[in-house]
Amino acid sequence: MAKPAEPVEIDEAADVAPAKKSKKKLFVILGALVLLLGGGGAAAWFFTQGSDSHKEAQAEPPKVPIFLPLETFTVNLQDGEQYLQTDITLQVFEQTQADAIKLHMPRVRSRLLALLSSKHADELATSEDKKKLAQEIKAQINLPFDPKGKPQQVDDVLFTSFVIQ
Repeated sequence: MAKPAEPVEIDEAADVAPAKKSKKKLFVILGALVLLLGGGGAAAWFFTQGSDSHKEAQAEPPKVPIFLPLETFTVNLQDGEQYLQTDITLQVFEQTQADAIKLHMPRVRSRLLALLSSKHADELATSEDKKKLAQEIKAQINLPFDPKGKPQQVDDVLFTSFVIQ
């Protein structure tokens, strides 16, 4: 009956070997899990904390734009046979700017009439041409109204209607 004792020893050795492998696997899995959780936590902290300037930018509410529609402009274009009719709306972010533009509306209209009537129809055909014209309008309006005055701060020029005939 000595024979049954030998197989028991072989079975114990076989049981011990898989236990060591499963413990190694367990440690590797736990190590990987700790690294993933630590990395995720660090990333979450980084994105939520950010820099101080980022916090200030989030704390300050965005400025609400003020839209200032101008009366319709109708001008003869340089080729003499066509005219432009357009409605323009200005965007500013401060009420003081809107008030200054309203106060000096005759100057604003005069500047824009001179600018618009200096154009040829083919200079206003594409969307890029209209973007360029919007920048020119913005530059004209941003010029100081008084010789020693401050320039205006128009942030955008929007065309709400644009017809060439």
